Amino acid sequence: MAKTNLFSLEGKTAIVSGATGLIGRYHCAALAEAGAQVVVADLHMDRCEELRSILPGIGHLPVALDITSPASLLAARDAVLRQYGQIDVLVNNAAINDMFENPALAAEQSKFEHYPLNMWLKSLEVNITGVFLSCQILGAPMAERGGGSIINIASTYGMVGPDQSLYRKPDGEQAFYKSPAYPATKGAVINFTRYLAAYWGHCGVRVNTLSPGGVENGQDDWFADNYSRRTALGRMAHAWDYKGALVFLASDASGYMTGANLVVDGGWTAM
Repeated sequence: MAKTNLFSLEGKTAIVSGATGLIGRYHCAALAEAGAQVVVADLHMDRCEELRSILPGIGHLPVALDITSPASLLAARDAVLRQYGQIDVLVNNAAINDMFENPALAAEQSKFEHYPLNMWLKSLEVNITGVFLSCQILGAPMAERGGGSIINIASTYGMVGPDQSLYRKPDGEQAFYKSPAYPATKGAVINFTRYLAAYWGHCGVRVNTLSPGGVENGQDDWFADNYSRRTALGRMAHAWDYKGALVFLASDASGYMTGANLVVDGGWTAM
């Protein structure tokens, strides 16, 4: 007989990388609310401790984690297995999105023609290699045990090219350009997800992508207005708008779903 509560994560252990970021905090909360024991993983242990302390439920584990370091990932894996004995869910949320420190130079530096090589390479290291290493080291115990769910966080910009007009002020000045690294790396994440779903399907490990749209986070009003006009729902996302989708992918509710890209973008890519 089928389970009656398909969305329950009771008895499951879930790791979230980039856990203390804007959306990561809500990923952790969603998993904890569904009953999971959450491994709060990010670069800074003090922030992980702080977030762990306010999550619902008990038994959550803070872990300092650098997803670009195999040694850091191995240490995190060993800590989780010592504490819980298994890994059931892996949310690869950690990523970088280019920020330009000097607003006066941002438009020039973010143009494709001038985009710095070091920023391109850093995005590749974190957004692609970091996901690869996390899956290889933290996902392997799932495959060995015969089950689990990996959720790779991508973006609408992994599917479509950036609309550069969004970053244009009302007076016509281009504040900056969406640079090439983020769309390129998020597109790679989507196809890497398909690869891994096909590779580990026989082991019972499901691998899916969640592609969120833009999240409201104190942006200038002109940008929020530009973005909202491009969505069917007429607004940017709240950071908590992805909680239900994440629990769906983590739980048995999506038990026959793998290699898929779940798009939650307010209708951005529908228009």
